[in-house]
Amino acid sequence: MPLEDVRLRNLEHKVNKSGWLRAAVLGVNDGLVSTAAIMIGVSAAAKNDFLVTAGIAGIVAGAMSMAVGEYVSVSSQTDIENADRELEIKHLEMDPEGELEELTEIYMKRGLSPNLAKQVAQELHEHDALEAHLRDELGQYEHTKARPLQAALASAISFTLGGCVPFLGALAPTPGKQAFSIVLFTLIGLLISGALSAKAAGVKYFNTTLRIVLGGCLGMLITAGIGSLTRISGL
Repeated sequence: MPLEDVRLRNLEHKVNKSGWLRAAVLGVNDGLVSTAAIMIGVSAAAKNDFLVTAGIAGIVAGAMSMAVGEYVSVSSQTDIENADRELEIKHLEMDPEGELEELTEIYMKRGLSPNLAKQVAQELHEHDALEAHLRDELGQYEHTKARPLQAALASAISFTLGGCVPFLGALAPTPGKQAFSIVLFTLIGLLISGALSAKAAGVKYFNTTLRIVLGGCLGMLITAGIGSLTRISGL
């Protein structure tokens, strides 16, 4: 077998990571950008004595907010999946023949001949009708099922890890260098985050990393501008 074919066979689909990867990527980047933005904004407003406090508060509050937000949003998705499951159970109880015909039509639309589609639908109905409808009619798969707690933990942990990176910049011994250190540490963190995200998702590094770095820089730039305006206005 050619070497290229062997490599292709060894590649795995990444869809099973969708339950936690999105939350982890969002968490680490939000931790990097929001914590850096808060601290740069405070630094630009000439409130350096509050810089470390602002960083700690931003990390703790952000991590809790991300965890709760992910848990609530993913739980809503779980509620929808459960409601669809209960509805499908009722449909199968009330009209099994109609549900069989519905599944047959689904397979015909996917390219099977009418006879083969009916045969496949019949055998799947006999094996596990509910599983067949949840999978082929509603698109519910076990490996993509919403998992609220997993998403919440991934989000909170990744946010905290991301937030600690720019926080290190606040520990610079010279106050005048704090903002520069925060930006430098954050850029390094964004580069690492982009590379790890691309690797986990199985996509090319450049586009993913560039998108994450540019987005982070924009967030820091806007917040620094607001902090400068605050200082100028004397607020």
